[in-house]
Amino acid sequence: MLPEEVLEAYKLSYFPMAESKEGEIFWHSPEMRAIFDINSIDYDKNVVKKIKKGVFGFTINHDFDFVINSCADRSTTWINNDIIDTYNELHRMGYAHSIEVWHNNEVCGGLYGLAIGGAFFGESMFNTISDASKAAFYYLINHLIAQNFVLLDSQYINDFTKKLGAFEIPKKEYQKLLAKALDLDRWFV
Repeated sequence: MLPEEVLEAYKLSYFPMAESKEGEIFWHSPEMRAIFDINSIDYDKNVVKKIKKGVFGFTINHDFDFVINSCADRSTTWINNDIIDTYNELHRMGYAHSIEVWHNNEVCGGLYGLAIGGAFFGESMFNTISDASKAAFYYLINHLIAQNFVLLDSQYINDFTKKLGAFEIPKKEYQKLLAKALDLDRWFV
């Protein structure tokens, strides 16, 4: 999988997922696409309290490789070595980004995704302590708002992303939002 083909695929509403850690990669473009409205997220008050108290610290792109490997480190995963290698290259090219959540001088959670134009494509998140992935998500939301991003793509909806505020829209509506977002000149960092 070449980084350039991944970028072009995202621009056409496709994204790669492997069958398993050793499985084949397939391109997905679901008929119903999960997204977030970054301007109307309901924040979990307990997590916000932890953030305000300084329980968590945050960095951007401090250790992308650690974050993606931590996201892949589970019994069932769609992130194989080819995806890890390709996204590490996309990170070096300035398209893939990570957010690291720190607690007691250790990374305890984080997320990664791709930024193209005014769109951020969330790929995966992980945590080793309670609320660390939610904290990463809230940090991402605030960062995207500060950088004037307009689209946060969650790809498929699941129970966790639904609780964070994800909802589904038809593919054609998503493609219109994507086209507008791609026309914007935005920088993640």
